[in-house]
Amino acid sequence: MRSRRHGLAHAAVAVVATGGLLLPAAGAVAAQPAAPPANAAASQQQGAFIPLPGASGAEGIAAGKGSTFYAGDLGDGDIYRGDVRKGTANLFIDAPEGRVAVGLKADVRNDLLFVSGGPTGQAYVYDTRTGAPVADVQLATGDAFINDVTLTKDGAWFTNSRSADLYFLPVGPKGALGEVQTITLSGPAALVTPGFNLNGITSVDGGDTLIVAHSANQALYTVDSATGASAAITTAALPNVDGILAKGDTVYAVQNRLNQVSRISLSEDRSSGEVEDVITSPLFDVPTTVALFGNTLALANAKFGAVDPAGYEVVTTSAR
Repeated sequence: MRSRRHGLAHAAVAVVATGGLLLPAAGAVAAQPAAPPANAAASQQQGAFIPLPGASGAEGIAAGKGSTFYAGDLGDGDIYRGDVRKGTANLFIDAPEGRVAVGLKADVRNDLLFVSGGPTGQAYVYDTRTGAPVADVQLATGDAFINDVTLTKDGAWFTNSRSADLYFLPVGPKGALGEVQTITLSGPAALVTPGFNLNGITSVDGGDTLIVAHSANQALYTVDSATGASAAITTAALPNVDGILAKGDTVYAVQNRLNQVSRISLSEDRSSGEVEDVITSPLFDVPTTVALFGNTLALANAKFGAVDPAGYEVVTTSAR
């Protein structure tokens, strides 16, 4: 039977809040979509949503094999597994008490799921074949919020919204996990404010370059994974930027309380980016993170600030 845990759940949601069926999304909309830059198109999509039955919250989403996705229950750390083609999802992992699930990514080569543990300072690794726990990794202690994760060919990278640190968990042959390395950033992405700082993370150029979203700065930065040196990606301001995802020279940047996703085309040298489209949908209700399935985006509706939301769901919409 699924357990209910409220103390840590409420704490986690409070921290985050500060920083096939065509059905209307439940909950109140916190803000109206921002007007796109003058040179950007704006596309209003319809889409569909996939309920997460029994979820007490939502935040992270990851693409698995084929049309499989994984979504996390923010408050109690549970993991749902679903299918974007079938439009269904069910509880997959009933997480141990005390866990939180923020960002997540699936390593389809090694059948592993990496989960950011928010205020616990931890990362969790599960076997995607069985749902069994593989490892609990302490990334940070004290005032930490492990927010998001991305995968490169060498391992998993995690952000901490309370510090200027990234954490690298090596993944070797047959999914063997190495020792955690802490990389302290320098340059503009290293700014730490009382609010949320480093948030989403993705990679380009075959994993050689990391890109991080900085919520307080409303900006994206490249990061040299070897040295931690960061540099600005010059774009229009990105208020409420949260989860990000790169495919080739394109970055999808979720702007949670604006209920939109900016599609950004990066320059060859990654020093700038043009917002080519602002994707909105009537089904968005504070989406936070995004996964890509061909030309379809799948996003988790977090519904931060909603009073008694009628459940949580994953929303799908066109990536163009």
